[in-house]
Amino acid sequence: MKTRVLSAIAIIAIFVPFLIIGGYPFTGLVTILSLLGLYELLKVRESRKKFPTLLKIVAYLLTVYFCLYNTGSIEYSNYIDYRVISLIIFVFLSPMVFINDTKKYNLNDALFLIGSVLFIGFSFNLIIITRNYDLIYILYLLIITTITDTFAMFTGMMVGKHKLCPKISPGKTIEGLIGGVLIGTFVASAYYNTVISPHAPLVFVIMLTLVLCLIGQLGDLIFSTIKRYYGVKDFSELIPEHGGILDRFDSLIFVILAYIIVHGIL
Repeated sequence: MKTRVLSAIAIIAIFVPFLIIGGYPFTGLVTILSLLGLYELLKVRESRKKFPTLLKIVAYLLTVYFCLYNTGSIEYSNYIDYRVISLIIFVFLSPMVFINDTKKYNLNDALFLIGSVLFIGFSFNLIIITRNYDLIYILYLLIITTITDTFAMFTGMMVGKHKLCPKISPGKTIEGLIGGVLIGTFVASAYYNTVISPHAPLVFVIMLTLVLCLIGQLGDLIFSTIKRYYGVKDFSELIPEHGGILDRFDSLIFVILAYIIVHGIL
């Protein structure tokens, strides 16, 4: 537990200053995190089958391109176009013809690379766009994920008896989920109505925040499913007692993906 707490303090000490400063420093940090996230995702996949080295390099380059694409914008609806997606699809499907060996590279490999680059690049690009839009909105999403995750863990440790998804995440309990979601909803809703929009309908804010808290926990379980499928405990050992980048950003990724659907309604 001591190591876990010290690691959490180190994460905060590194991430928060960049978050507050924003701009190029924050964009640079998030881009590095996206590369680490892609590395972790490819690493668990390569526990079963290796990718051609050149295509992995291309995947990293395209992730950087996708992550940085139109980061000067603050509009969710105008930051991407089909040319980027078409490029990624073309680049990873074409090598099947030239390699001409399904044992070295096949459709499953191509689709995994396409999905990984789109998923990681898209998600981390959204983090940058949201921070560019306004610091108060990214803080709202971070409050949702941090408070929900933290109190889900503590509630589960104190009163958790009923397993939530024992085959996916044996440590999670129904009591922990309820405690984390309730406290996360209360704190994040209070923040939204105090800092972001005091005139927003309180009931709608609470319902939106409740849904986002639940989606954050869903994201955690989805990433846990990926880890269980590949037989690993964590995506990496980058952060002692916390795992890798994807272990720390799993909830935020799904919360921010859900948030852009309703952004602008409030």
